[in-house]
Amino acid sequence: MDFRKIKSYFNFNRLLFIPVFVAIFLVSSMINFSPVLGAADQQFTLSQFFGPIAGAFLGPLFGAISILGAQLISYFTSGKAFDWVNIFRLAPMLFAAYYFGRKDSKLIAVVPLMCMALFMIHPIGAQVWYYSLYWLIPIIAAVFFSDRLIAKSFGATFSAHAIGGTIFLYTIPTNAALWQMLIPVVAFERTMFALGITFSYLAMNTFLSKVEHMLPEKALEISRKYVLGRNILKLGA
Repeated sequence: MDFRKIKSYFNFNRLLFIPVFVAIFLVSSMINFSPVLGAADQQFTLSQFFGPIAGAFLGPLFGAISILGAQLISYFTSGKAFDWVNIFRLAPMLFAAYYFGRKDSKLIAVVPLMCMALFMIHPIGAQVWYYSLYWLIPIIAAVFFSDRLIAKSFGATFSAHAIGGTIFLYTIPTNAALWQMLIPVVAFERTMFALGITFSYLAMNTFLSKVEHMLPEKALEISRKYVLGRNILKLGA
């Protein structure tokens, strides 16, 4: 175990930026993007774009911590009921941030694989088992394309979808027809989320690279590879 690497990761400068990403997530969560089909009065927000990228700049652990902090603030200020269902609903975005921030992410393929198994053994899920094949996407992305931005974006949003879909299946009464209806919707919706994650990351990474000289040392992980204007949209590299 490289203790010097661990020590450099847990630095005070990085902790200073957790509130910044908490604030970004809270603001983006106030801007609706699309309704959640099958769930009354629930909306997807722009936090679907910004949440996962916290893991890239703060690292997977601190990125997930920042998203958890933001979600807990939103949870308590919105007056949501304190129950297990609402607590479980915090998990998809936490894992998306962790997934997007991991550099060697093969092990995290286990999570969407478990979600597929849980979906297929459910009485309703078993009738539409093919719906869960969407969750092969984060597995393939993690195992074969973990170093590619667009693949990580699709992997992050579909891993969140895997966890969220499994929680939805086990906590809300549904039928096979609903899941069948959602299949084309998911394809469009998650493609938009993946593109949103990609371009949000490119924009923020480019901005941070311009002001990096003003930031504390090693506070954020900024990639030279994805600075717009220097490497124009080399999304697959």
